[in-house]
Amino acid sequence: MINSINNQINTYVQEPQGGDEMGKDAFLELMIAQMQNQDPMDPMDGTEYAAQLAQFSALEQLTNLNTSMDASIDADYYLTQSINNTLTATLIGNDVKLASPTLHNIGQDSVEFGYNLPVDASQVSIEIFNEHGALIRTITEDDFSSGDHKLSWDFSDDNGKKLPEGSYRFEVTAKDTQGENMIVNSYGIGAIDGVKFGENGTTLIVGGIEYNLADVIEILNPDSDEDNG
Repeated sequence: MINSINNQINTYVQEPQGGDEMGKDAFLELMIAQMQNQDPMDPMDGTEYAAQLAQFSALEQLTNLNTSMDASIDADYYLTQSINNTLTATLIGNDVKLASPTLHNIGQDSVEFGYNLPVDASQVSIEIFNEHGALIRTITEDDFSSGDHKLSWDFSDDNGKKLPEGSYRFEVTAKDTQGENMIVNSYGIGAIDGVKFGENGTTLIVGGIEYNLADVIEILNPDSDEDNG
């Protein structure tokens, strides 16, 4: 009977499965029950008993280690989040480049955006589309030099008519000096008006619109002067 109980204990300890995993309290209860019900004529072997104590000690240490590690990970997470939140708040007032081709009209006079030419171009064109995909404005650039170019759009179409509030999308196309299409990196530009801390993380308020930190390409000095296209 003792060997049967002992085998059962070893099975629970060495081969836990899902929700049937034995905790240290249940392990101790089984071991005490084994001692109480041992045959007086054939008592438990001392070596066997020491081995079971060692198993119990190892189980308890692993449980305590797991609890300590969980607490340490949680503490590190909250500390890191607190530092990030504090540093992010210091960005208010700075301009940022945003990896977004969307221009939001929420009642302001204009919106800024830009693009980067890797090399000199022979032709540059910017097309702006409304929410339905209709082309409403085409801007032809005359500055073909490589580098960053910044533009300002007053939410008017090709006829000079002011457009309603909503979201618009822009695309930049360019050709190099050999007449081949170029890969152009485009981005939105705006000043950070505020920082919001929510359940889903920290977001930046730029031009009245929320953006994730992952949307930020570059943080600019608000006094910096980029090339205007």
